[in-house]
Amino acid sequence: MGFLGIFLGIIGVGIGIVIGLVLGFYLFIYSDPQNEPFEDPIVKPISELDTTSLQDLVPEIPLWLKNPDYDRVHCAVWTHCLQGVDWLNTFLLNMWPYLDKAICAAIRQTTEPIVADYVGQGHRPIEAITFETLSLGTLPPIFQGIKVYETDENQLVMEPAIKWAGNPNIVIVVKISFLRIKIQLVDLQVFAVPRVTLKPLVSAFPCFANVVVSLLEKPHVDFGLKVLGGDVMSIPGLYPLVQDIIKKEVAKLYLWPQTLQIPILDSSLGAVKKPVGVVHVKVIRATKLMKMDILGLSDPYVKLKLSGEMLPSKKTTIKKKTLNPVWNENFKLVVKDPQAQTLQVNVFDWDKVGSHDRLGMQVVPLKILQPNETKELTLDLLKNTNVTDPLKKQQRGQIMLEVTYAPFREDSDVVTGTLNTPTTKENGAGFSGETPIGAGVLLVTVQGAEDVEGEHHNNPYAVIIFRGETKKTKIIRKSRDPKWNEEFQFMLEEPPIHDKIHIQIMSKRTRMSFYSKESLGHVVINLADVVYNGRINNKFHLIDSKNGLVHVELRWRET
Repeated sequence: MGFLGIFLGIIGVGIGIVIGLVLGFYLFIYSDPQNEPFEDPIVKPISELDTTSLQDLVPEIPLWLKNPDYDRVHCAVWTHCLQGVDWLNTFLLNMWPYLDKAICAAIRQTTEPIVADYVGQGHRPIEAITFETLSLGTLPPIFQGIKVYETDENQLVMEPAIKWAGNPNIVIVVKISFLRIKIQLVDLQVFAVPRVTLKPLVSAFPCFANVVVSLLEKPHVDFGLKVLGGDVMSIPGLYPLVQDIIKKEVAKLYLWPQTLQIPILDSSLGAVKKPVGVVHVKVIRATKLMKMDILGLSDPYVKLKLSGEMLPSKKTTIKKKTLNPVWNENFKLVVKDPQAQTLQVNVFDWDKVGSHDRLGMQVVPLKILQPNETKELTLDLLKNTNVTDPLKKQQRGQIMLEVTYAPFREDSDVVTGTLNTPTTKENGAGFSGETPIGAGVLLVTVQGAEDVEGEHHNNPYAVIIFRGETKKTKIIRKSRDPKWNEEFQFMLEEPPIHDKIHIQIMSKRTRMSFYSKESLGHVVINLADVVYNGRINNKFHLIDSKNGLVHVELRWRET
């Protein structure tokens, strides 16, 4: 019976194979796909997709969307040869033993509180999870190339191609009751192309305030996992499952547009702060001021300024021959740090000849103000802020103010590039279809110029003309590529939708010459684009200049 059973089984397998091949061939040749039911694909707007669908879609997004300058930046260069990054790989090789210890220490410190949640809690059988061995090995990651972008923003963008075929020695011991299970990570290989952004660039060492890291594509991670000496990754179907889980978990954290931001410098050590709001100050009146004139009166006026600002102080009118002046005058000052800045209030006595005497002063911390809530203040005037000054307690009168802090609305999208003329509403990045109507501040930052050349001298400076008001940057001597990075503020009661701003690059002689001033080119910018987009950062071609460019950042911040 045994031999007969085997023989019949072989015959059955042979007949089954023949019948299966014939049936498959028939279906392949004679089946009509047109008669098969066809389901229309489900189409959804991106805004309706869930998190998992979006993460699957991100790798398919073209590079020109992930980086708008990708197909327009001509100075971005891949360094494929090892010579371009040889110094970086050599540096990493020498530093790797020390980096290994530092990274492993950070891993231990980070994982301890996470592991504690799974040990000895409730009826969980896990008694301990510890690292028996933790080392990243002797082989450091290798930079295979670096792509560097030059942008109009105050930042440096790099995309290094990193490959790590390491030999780590990582052994985790899990103790469950009387069992002691060893889990070992072996044959680790990682390939990733992160985008590293150093921003903003500042004058304090190491010359950037933050490092922002994101992944443009899901990284390739390959490794082996041994449990009790056996390679569990060889189990059919487990390897692709683990790979998919790792890629999805990493994508949730760092896949573009998600980022990892690492602060390097404290914000007070050189990072350039952007305006975040406006403080409205109404100087109402003062009472019982000090007598400074021979007749027992004073000619008071008030100066207002925010701490940390280099801009000129705001001034009230002068009230002649009074100790109880009434002003009822309104002022606006741009705020950059409401938690740290203070409003400095100084009352002076005007003198026709000589310096003006200070009658008293006071400071108001902006952090005591609630957004969009008016606060009435009655302040005792002091001689100064020195608490040890014996004359500080002398009565100098009081001043009454109404102060309101109005934060700006959130930033809109950004338009950047090099333009012959400004962008229009149709191609604006942040155009929402709504016409802004509120008051705000127009911020004009003249970053610099390129290829400006005069016939007689090259000492360029920029002149900003807006609504009859003229402001100037400093003069850069003997330069065709000046860098100013100077900001100018224009407080407005309504959006400058129908206004234009005129920026002219001039050159001024620094020694005796018949040609005292010379125009190096100019540009006229339509501010409607700035209002609708919120911010535009462009290099504009200068009119009446052969190759000249001026780099200007324009912001409209509405309160």
